[in-house]
Amino acid sequence: MSTERCLEDFIGAWNITRKIVPAHGPSAEFAGQGVWTPTTTGAEYAETGVLTMPGAPPMTAERRYVWGQDLSVHFDDGRFFHQVPACGGTASHFCDPDTYDVEYDFEDWPTFTVSYAVHGPRKDYVMRSTYCRTQ
Repeated sequence: MSTERCLEDFIGAWNITRKIVPAHGPSAEFAGQGVWTPTTTGAEYAETGVLTMPGAPPMTAERRYVWGQDLSVHFDDGRFFHQVPACGGTASHFCDPDTYDVEYDFEDWPTFTVSYAVHGPRKDYVMRSTYCRTQ
């Protein structure tokens, strides 16, 4: 079992590689960097990189979240997304009408993986991201 993680463990810059595998169609890949920056109430997470898909030119991709001291993750507009299990494990988020099941694996810390299985009438894919500390 992995050691319990706290927000301070994530602070800083991380290289990210990601593979997105839809139920139907070609896979996509993302390579970039994620940065957790401390705030007075937790941390802001900002991710930027390049998304590549077969038959399309590479495109810039980014996302932002707000993390609480308790490892709660919120969208940048304040809506709750999910709770990161401190020792690794699973969480879920229902975004009507689709369900996001996520698994955090901290066994190889300071490298860790986050895997999503997204299912519903609008979305059907698996996404696996690997984070490696840069600082």
